[in-house]
Amino acid sequence: MNDIREGKNRLISKKDAVLIIIEMQERLVAAVADREGVIQNNVRLAKFSKIIGLPVILAEQFKLGDTIPEIRNELKDIEPIVRSEFNCFGSEAFRERLGRLKRYSLIITGLEAHICVAQTALYALSDYAVHVVGDAVSSRFARNYETALNRMSRAGVTITSTEMVIYELLEKAGTDVFKKVLKLVK
Repeated sequence: MNDIREGKNRLISKKDAVLIIIEMQERLVAAVADREGVIQNNVRLAKFSKIIGLPVILAEQFKLGDTIPEIRNELKDIEPIVRSEFNCFGSEAFRERLGRLKRYSLIITGLEAHICVAQTALYALSDYAVHVVGDAVSSRFARNYETALNRMSRAGVTITSTEMVIYELLEKAGTDVFKKVLKLVK
């Protein structure tokens, strides 16, 4: 059995992970449930990714505006992938960028949980360990959000939280990196 499948239900490894932020765009963020919490957790994960050197892919749906400034300010050097497909894997640019990273643990956040997040996560299951950050995703309606998390979980996606991801990737306390990250979790 290959390493990808063997690692599906294990801890996330910083050497194998990539953060994928989907559609945290102005027009869509304004309409979702728990907007402030989702923004805060995505910003925390963006800041954390810079501290530990975790690669990030920003995916945008065309015509929904730019990724919100709170996130763009943290990830200035990352060019978003603009696409029309709901499933990010439908975009050749997305597949190419992910392929160049040679990472097989996907940490997925963003909007909307029941559309782009779910389709991307479910599609990826055959080749990747997939972790959806439940407190960093949302939908316009709570029922769609809950249905999406339930469906993804039943299919084999690991539903996690912002702090779980941060502490899994940190692995231990007492380091200089840990001290920098403490500001994000307190």
